[in-house]
Parts: sequence; C-alpha cells; structure tokens
Amino acid sequence: MTWDDVAVRNRPPAGSWTPKVVASDLDGTLLRSDLTVSARARDALDAAEAAGVLVVLVTGRPPRWMPPVIEQTGRSGLAICANGALVIDLATGATVREHTLTAADAHKVAEALREAVPELAFAVEQVGSFGREPAYARPALAVGDEVVDDISELLAAPVAKLLARHPSMAPAELLAVAQQVVGDLATLTYSSTSGMIEISGSGVSKAFALEHLAADYGAGPQDVLAFGDMPNDLPMLGWAGHGVAVANAHPDVRAIADEVTAANDDDGVAMVLERIFG
Repeated sequence: MTWDDVAVRNRPPAGSWTPKVVASDLDGTLLRSDLTVSARARDALDAAEAAGVLVVLVTGRPPRWMPPVIEQTGRSGLAICANGALVIDLATGATVREHTLTAADAHKVAEALREAVPELAFAVEQVGSFGREPAYARPALAVGDEVVDDISELLAAPVAKLLARHPSMAPAELLAVAQQVVGDLATLTYSSTSGMIEISGSGVSKAFALEHLAADYGAGPQDVLAFGDMPNDLPMLGWAGHGVAVANAHPDVRAIADEVTAANDDDGVAMVLERIFG
C-alpha cells in the first residue's frame, strides 16, 4: 500500500464537515522547502478565514523567527510558538500567553541529561532571548543577539524551550534515552532529522496550547482541522477532530493521521482547505 492509497482511503467526502478552527504547522507543512509560502496556500488560508474560521499558525519556531512568515501569509491573529510554550499576537509581536518550564526544573533536566549523555550541547529559548553553549552551533535561522555561555549560566529565567543536541545520535534514539532520564519533569519531542531534542514544560505541547486557544473561541477538538509533519505535531494531530499529515511527513505522523495529503512542496495544506472552503 502506498501513501497515495492511504490519502484516498482517508479522505472525507467534500463538504461533509466544516471546522471552526484550522491549525497548521509551518516548516515542512505549510512552508515549502525553500521556506516560502505559495500564493495558493495564502489564498486558501484567506478563504478559510473569510468563512469565519479561526486560522492559527502552530510552530516550534520561536517568535523571533516569525516575521518572514507573517509577511508571506498576511496573518495578523494569534500564533502558537515554541511547541506550545508561547502564544503571540502576530500584529504586535506581543506574547499574550506563556506556558514555560521553570528555571529550577530546566536546571534539573539539563543536569540529568548531561550526566546521562555527556556529549550533549544545550541552547535555550526564553521569552525574548536566545542563548547557547559554545558547542551548540548557531542556528541557520538565527535572528538578533544571543548569549554564549554554559547552560548553568543561561538558565536564569523561565524557559520557553530547552534544546539539546548530540553530534551523532539520531533524534529518535536521543529522545528515547532522554525520556528515561527526564520522566514527567518535562515534555520532550523533536522536529529535526539531526540529533536534537526539544524540551518544554511538563504537559506543554502544541495540542495543549491549541486546546486552550480553541476553547477561548468556543471550539473543542471535534471542531479542529490540524496539519503537521514531524513528531512534535503528533499530540496536535491526535487531539484534533481531523488531523492531516503532508506526504513528506515523518512515518509516525502519517501513521496516526486521519488523512495524508500532498507534500508541502505540492501545496498539500491548500488542497485540503480548497476542498472544504472552495
């Protein structure tokens, strides 16, 4: 069975259901591989919004990486950033909701992980700032100033996202080891093909933040259409009434999705939105 077969099998009848909320991941899902948003995708988001639907961008990106996406999509509402830790107003850039990992717990997590996996290098996303250890390579999309220091010195404030990178371990392998060490102290996931895991406050995920945001608009999971591609999208797609994976998604994401659409480079998100909203 091919993934095309799965997409056809899982595709709901056109017009059978209209969501109240559309939530889409960015990198690898709404964004093409060159990090652009097509005119077709932008028009599809506009059509959903014109139908009275709440459109929410849901991403692992920190707020400082959002301006190019805002410009390309024309979005001005709310977005969920840092895997659910932060909700921002796209029009003003203001943080309107925080679900952070305490500095004390972040210290405990970092110490436990370093003891178990000494080769790790750490970085930290805090509200309005980014810091990294010297061994943690500067991110390709890095924007603005950063602090370079030991992780013990960087964790002076609540953490939106703690990042741990290993020079050779695959992310799934690193995640499995880290989960044994960290337990319920924090939420761990990954969205990279390199050896990096992303660490948030206990219980914090894209689904957690989206559930709270949807509730503010009188919507429950049965009212939500969500799109994603990587393991950090699993909670969101599992919680949403209809979870859609793009064809280029991680196998675990495709396996749990209600539907598999075309790849990000082929406007898979737009295809589903056009089917529903015309």
